Amino acid sequence: MLKGFTHARLACGCRLAFRDGVEGSPVTVVVDTKAPGCPLTIHVAGLPLYDYREALRPPTRPGLPTEEEYEEEG
Repeated sequence: MLKGFTHARLACGCRLAFRDGVEGSPVTVVVDTKAPGCPLTIHVAGLPLYDYREALRPPTRPGLPTEEEYEEEG
């Protein structure tokens, strides 16, 4: 769990809560309270904001060709 952080407020006014996460994600961020003037439809009170962890997924683009080992001449 985060050290000392339990809540945060977004620029739109919504309040977030931090909870223990699941395997692969140490923290779950949940919309604790949705602000009355928040225009974002993805902010729903009581539901988590998902982190799809793109950096941890294998790349979908073909990688650069690997270079063969070479020996120095001489």
